[in-house]
Amino acid sequence: MMNILNGGKHPDNTVDFQEFMIMPIGFDEFGEAMRAGVEVYHHLRAVLHDKGLSTTVGDEGGFAPAVSSDEEALECVMEAIGKAGYEPGSQVTIALDPATSELYEDGAYRLRIRGETLTSEAMVELWAGWCDRVPIVSLEDGFAEDDWEGWIAQTAKLGDRLQLVGDDLLVTNVE
Repeated sequence: MMNILNGGKHPDNTVDFQEFMIMPIGFDEFGEAMRAGVEVYHHLRAVLHDKGLSTTVGDEGGFAPAVSSDEEALECVMEAIGKAGYEPGSQVTIALDPATSELYEDGAYRLRIRGETLTSEAMVELWAGWCDRVPIVSLEDGFAEDDWEGWIAQTAKLGDRLQLVGDDLLVTNVE
């Protein structure tokens, strides 16, 4: 996984979710995969520049542009994959770490930049909709560590479609 676009609490931008990553999976050699990742990263810089967006790098290594939405962030990543000459889904896929524990308050997800508050059920539908449109193969911390019902619903709806990673749930949460 290569972290290429950042949002959330780390940078000062307009993206609610923390990490948009790519996974170059359609290659036989590590060097080929690394090259693809680097090429997508550099094409992302060009995509952002051409849109008049900042190409400043955030503290986690990805670009931290002030895109109009998290969906636009995904669109920029997809455009960069294509402009780098790779096939989204078969050669380069997407992984996300939205760090939703940072957004979880009083049993709901407060997406401040989007100006919305989503229930766990709405978050499941958001992730499912994104997975229908882009080749997401890994979702880390798609739900807060204390949102047990969200994790259950997410696993039921998406568990056979992509890798679900519970970093906050299984590593940070000592209980």
